[in-house]
Amino acid sequence: VQLVESGGGLVQPGGSLRLSCVASGFPFSSYTMRWCRQAPGKERELVAAISSGGSTYYADSVKGRFTIPRDNAKNTVYLQMDSLKFEDTAVYSCNVFVNGVDYWGKGTLVTVSS
Repeated sequence: VQLVESGGGLVQPGGSLRLSCVASGFPFSSYTMRWCRQAPGKERELVAAISSGGSTYYADSVKGRFTIPRDNAKNTVYLQMDSLKFEDTAVYSCNVFVNGVDYWGKGTLVTVSS
């Protein structure tokens, strides 16, 4: 299993970014995919998830601002982040639980700063 994130960067408050996570090594369309984040000095938190059937979950802190679409043809899950806030600054990582094992990508850094 391999997960490779991209799309992070520096953005001003109120701006937008789209993160991508390209997956390989497992039947992507059959699994729930998650985006998590870890801010400096804080514990990792689940931001959003999308099931194989397309059901979604969002943390209260991002509800209405973030969306998590997936493209099964491209083995890719996205995190569309709009109306970004200072507190969204974190390393964002993609996650999948396959055959009893949690897999993580290396993450991509998002910095919200003016």
